[in-house]
Amino acid sequence: MQAIRILDVGLVSPMRSQAIYHGVAYAMQPDTPDTIILVGPTDPYVCIGYHQELEKEVDLDYCRQAGLPIYRREVGGGAVYLDQGQVFTQWIFHRPALPALLEERFALYIKPLVETYQSLGIPANHRPVNDVHVQGKKIGGTGAAQIGEAEVVVGSLMFDFNFDLMARVLKVSSEKMRDKIVQSLNEYMTTMTRQLGHTPDYATVKRDYVRHVVEALGRPAEYGDPTPAELAVTEALEARFASDEWLYQKGGLRQTGAVKIHADVYLAEAAYKSPGGLIRATARLRAGRLDDLTLSGDFTLLPSFAVGALEQALRGVALEAEPVRAKVAEFYRSLPVQSPGVGVEDWVNAILAVKGQTPLQ
Repeated sequence: MQAIRILDVGLVSPMRSQAIYHGVAYAMQPDTPDTIILVGPTDPYVCIGYHQELEKEVDLDYCRQAGLPIYRREVGGGAVYLDQGQVFTQWIFHRPALPALLEERFALYIKPLVETYQSLGIPANHRPVNDVHVQGKKIGGTGAAQIGEAEVVVGSLMFDFNFDLMARVLKVSSEKMRDKIVQSLNEYMTTMTRQLGHTPDYATVKRDYVRHVVEALGRPAEYGDPTPAELAVTEALEARFASDEWLYQKGGLRQTGAVKIHADVYLAEAAYKSPGGLIRATARLRAGRLDDLTLSGDFTLLPSFAVGALEQALRGVALEAEPVRAKVAEFYRSLPVQSPGVGVEDWVNAILAVKGQTPLQ
């Protein structure tokens, strides 16, 4: 049985802390061992999910003033502030090594996280689909993606967290809303430091985590180093991740509310909260049909190209429940799509919410 390779790379630049697991994934060969990376950033930064629109999620002016870099990952989920208070636990595995169903994959990934917290005396549990909770408070979320030939699952060991900065970097409608976010983060999130009254030793917790990984997977683990090929791919990706083209890629229609272009054409936007995350639909409507569509948010949808495929499939469809439902259902039948917590009716509700922003309703 091949051992799992553990890459404990310590503290690296903010960019490298995201790029390294992408690099290992894209460099994966048939003989590459299944790999778990333990890494943290030397400095704070903001990271947005693959499907998000930067200018709608992050307060860009504040981040520039505060010197906080912003990066887009190839994993779904929401915008998050990150710093040395977290150790990222990044799994890069061959596809046959993990469960095919995303819900089962999250459960396997979360098991050693939960057991690590429990060994510290923190009563953590898995809250499906992909969160870790402690007595109703979140102590970590997870995300997944298919990158190159690899299945990737990511999350963190939450030693500490800056709740105020997390609220500050987000794009919000008012300062009153920001205050509510701070209050909610404090009420519904927790950390090891908050639970224990002190910050546990990082090295000890990481060793304990690896022990629980070995037990959960029933495979040995060996510490190693990235290969020259993996580092070369990682460095190439850093240039890509630093580009505005990558960061702003979900651009397109940026208007909010409804804007009348002429008698038959409107630009409109609406958001819908599904069990699997926020879905934001931005559409151009022409004669009651979807002339153009952008779907974004903090949901998880695999494979990653599926969002674009769904957008294309819906163009030209009448903005009515049955035609939209039929097209989305056909999309799910035609592709091996996984979208935990997001089903056909969630897409229908999100898209039809756009109609409510216009006189077409």
